[in-house]
Amino acid sequence: MSETGIATRSQFLGHIASGDLTHSMMEPVTEPQVLLLDGTAVSTARIVNTAHYRGNRIDADEWTTDVFVRRGGRWLCVNTHITPAAQS
Repeated sequence: MSETGIATRSQFLGHIASGDLTHSMMEPVTEPQVLLLDGTAVSTARIVNTAHYRGNRIDADEWTTDVFVRRGGRWLCVNTHITPAAQS
């Protein structure tokens, strides 16, 4: 889906809208750690999930970090970063 590690919002949402990308399972492994600073929030958590991309199953154990900003009374996600969790 994103061999370069970067996907635009429209690319990502296009994969979801087309049905190319689905998830059959998504579970937190850790409680999210949230840092709140002047209308910006950063949330980090470890997540395990099973995705399906164009018929191929992908099992993942990942650390996800999401950055949110408060605009017009709403929290908007402006960036997401995913890093594979180290296997023990």
